[in-house]
Amino acid sequence: MSPGRSLQLSPSATLAVLIVAAHLAAAGAAAAALPGWPGALLAAALATLGLAAAWSRALLRSRRSMRCIRIEAGQASVELADGESFAVEAAGHVSRFMVTLASPRRPRRLLVTADMLGGDAFRALRVWALWGKVPVAGKQLAA
Repeated sequence: MSPGRSLQLSPSATLAVLIVAAHLAAAGAAAAALPGWPGALLAAALATLGLAAAWSRALLRSRRSMRCIRIEAGQASVELADGESFAVEAAGHVSRFMVTLASPRRPRRLLVTADMLGGDAFRALRVWALWGKVPVAGKQLAA
């Protein structure tokens, strides 16, 4: 049986900047494509949406933000700030920069970037996402 591991998430300023920048670019495009007050209103709404998404998804400040990923016996679950917990599985994208997770029972995708976890914790998440197991060799070799 593989040991369980709890991965505590930290806010990602880099992801927050990227989210806001993408939404500001969309806001600029909307304002350019739709002249007058409708374009300005849509641009303001897109910019506000970007700030809200960065607050919740990257800075982890919302009640519904991820706080912890628990991997145990090949299964993973995510704990939210409000205490709710649900199972997740690898959603197909695993790289040295990010891992995407999905809930099989909810239409929700979760993005975990490398700077949200420490090096060893992010490596453990990547190994689990690729192989369904938590690496334990470091602990075994140290013993």
